[in-house]
Amino acid sequence: MSCDFTQLATSGVQGLHPYQPGKPLAELEREYGIQNAIKLASNENPLGASPRAIAAIQTELAEITRYPDGNGFVLKQAIFEQFGVTLNNITLGNGSNDLLELIARGFVSNQDSVLFSQHAFAVYPIVTQAIGAQAIITPAKNWGHDLTAMLGAIQTNTRVIFIANPNNPTGTWLDRDSLHAFLRQVPSNVVVVLDEAYSEYVDEPTFPNGLELLTEFPNLVVTRTFSKAYGLASLRVGYAAAAADITNVLNRVRQPFNVNSFALAAAAAALRDQEYLQQSVALNRAGMAQLTAGFAAMGLDYIPSVGNFVTVDVGQVAAPVYENLLREGVIVRPIANYGMPQHLRISIGKPEENQRFLEALKKVLG
Repeated sequence: MSCDFTQLATSGVQGLHPYQPGKPLAELEREYGIQNAIKLASNENPLGASPRAIAAIQTELAEITRYPDGNGFVLKQAIFEQFGVTLNNITLGNGSNDLLELIARGFVSNQDSVLFSQHAFAVYPIVTQAIGAQAIITPAKNWGHDLTAMLGAIQTNTRVIFIANPNNPTGTWLDRDSLHAFLRQVPSNVVVVLDEAYSEYVDEPTFPNGLELLTEFPNLVVTRTFSKAYGLASLRVGYAAAAADITNVLNRVRQPFNVNSFALAAAAAALRDQEYLQQSVALNRAGMAQLTAGFAAMGLDYIPSVGNFVTVDVGQVAAPVYENLLREGVIVRPIANYGMPQHLRISIGKPEENQRFLEALKKVLG
């Protein structure tokens, strides 16, 4: 007699659906027979990796038979040199997603609750439900986090609050004063996770640097990634900065060797290549202006964004628009799963990719 093993999974896992990443280029070309398709779906860096990162990977190939440094000393040292975060306050992860899960596993039980905003990053509800914890979701305000509502939603069993700044998929952001006032009012036994995956792209004078708040708020964890501005998405590497006792908890549940040698070497090299980072940010700024001007010319509403993506309201259910864009060889991201069925999220690409998308969107919308 066969067994339905899904029924043996925990109740939280039974109710989950696998995370759906952006459609790969190769899959689109197989399905539709399209050549030279473009992908603007996964918030990847269109510039390509830093030459220093590529050189570091090539050097590391000679040690491919060895396990990576489980403590990641070289990368932690590079983070310290760049941002002043001491090594015992850093946890490395297989992408920042890995760290979000470690935080949930380390601090949340199935008797606890986790708080986050409507339209926030999809991993927050996934890790919450997988543990069997209660998800408290506050309504968004102007597509972003309503910090007043979030403060009012904290329960006695709330253990973790997730805040994305900037937020994915809306691109909205919180200013320094608002965030600081919020943190002052959160109970000290609640861990606040400030997810700064896109912070390198932000050029706003009042945007907060979460790392500068760590000494004032020992319950704060700041997570960052090398997948976006540093162009290392395929290597899966990120880090969390927090008080030493929080770092200690995360390292207790962190898998050994969770970051591979190539990722460690490439991330350290990319972090030291500030010219590359500046080029990435400049390309993104120009691309954002190009896309938003195109949306305005078509009379489409979009959500002002400070990330490397912009979310646009196509004025109708977006799923058919997405499918028709695929037939034009353009992959973007539908976000109905975020409660935004009329919106598409567009990653900023190279100028010619942005223009091709705009032309395809105009054609599809008629």
